[in-house]
Parts: sequence; structure tokens; C-alpha cells
Amino acid sequence: MYELVPCVNATSLKPREKIEKLGASSLTTEELLALILGSGNRECDVFELSRHIADYLSNTTCVPSLSSLRKIHGLGRVKAIQVLACLELSCRYILSDKAIAVRSPEDLLARLSFLKFEQQEHLVVVSLNSANKIIDVKELTTGLVNQTPVHPREAFSEAVKDRAVSVVFAHNHPSGSTVPSDEDLAITRVLCAAGRVLQIPVLDHIIIGRSGYTSIRRFQPEIFG
Repeated sequence: MYELVPCVNATSLKPREKIEKLGASSLTTEELLALILGSGNRECDVFELSRHIADYLSNTTCVPSLSSLRKIHGLGRVKAIQVLACLELSCRYILSDKAIAVRSPEDLLARLSFLKFEQQEHLVVVSLNSANKIIDVKELTTGLVNQTPVHPREAFSEAVKDRAVSVVFAHNHPSGSTVPSDEDLAITRVLCAAGRVLQIPVLDHIIIGRSGYTSIRRFQPEIFG
């Protein structure tokens, strides 16, 4: 069962409070790094140092070496080792064969994080099986800077191939805002209607931005019936 959890104003919470109330997946990359680092140094505070590291990691396609991390302004040997250890542990966990049941939007954020820094809108569909575990995540469309057109036929074609029992749609907002637009709400209504006809219910439509995410199901649950 996909849970509908009351919305919490995450912007008013400090990283430690946020992780306790909303879970680790709700934190930004900078906030996660700030918790890992614990403190800054004479050159920059912990959040500035975290931004330097986040900027570097967003432009790399593999786990960096210790020497490459040491080139980040303000990052010393000990903290570089801490970051490297966390990255390696994360890779080992993500590549584990343990499937996680999707019970809330937060359970999907790790799989959707690649959308965060895209410069165009990308719409993806997450196919789920009868145990609410991920079958696959597939990209459906790549649009302009501010719109991603989609037809229900294409939107559900991959889910039908996957024999999905339910789906979650997600797309990014290159502007950084995660507030659903009128177009976002309109296409969500269309997709939900199509899902009911196909008997592949749409559990949510998640908007990803650089500042976080928004679950349209939490924003307007009546759309999902």
C-alpha cells in the first residue's frame, strides 16, 4: 500500500531534525554532506564546503579517488577520506540485490536523483510489481526547458511490457522549483484516468528539483481517486 503521509515544512528544519522527521532521502546533497563532515574549517563553513563537494560530485560519473577529492577547495585529508568511505558504502548498498518495497515517495528518491541536475525536462515511469517493488525505471520523454509532452499510449507502454501492477511517474523541473504547474496537474489527471482504464493505477507523480521534491499525491490526493 502506498502511504499518504502528511506534508511537513522541510525548509524550516535543520538537517538533523529533518532526517529524524522525514528520513535521509529528504535531505539535499549539501545537507547530507554537512552531516557527514560535521564541521568546516578556517577557509569555509561546513555548508560552503558541502556545496563545493556537491558541485564536484554532480559533474563526475564514477566514484572519485582520494587524490581527486583532495583537489576540492577546503577539503582536507581526513574529511576527504570520510566522504570517500560514504560514497563507496553507498555504491555497495545501491548495487545490493535486496529489493526495497516502495511505500512512500521517499523510497523512490535515490532512484530518481539523476533527474536533479538535468537541464531539460525528463519524464520517467517507475514500474512496480504486486509487492510494490521496483521492476524498472524507464525514461519516456525528453522535452524543452519547461515542458515534457506525453501521450498516455507512450506513458504506459513500458509498464505494459514490464507487466507492472502499478506505476509512479516522475519528472524534473530545470528551474529548481518543485511546485506543480497547471500543466503538471492536467497531465496527471489524464495519466490517472488512463491507468484506471488499463487497470495499472498511478500511485503518484513526483516532481524533482534542485531544492527537493513534491509528491502530487500529497499535494492533490483527489486526483488519484
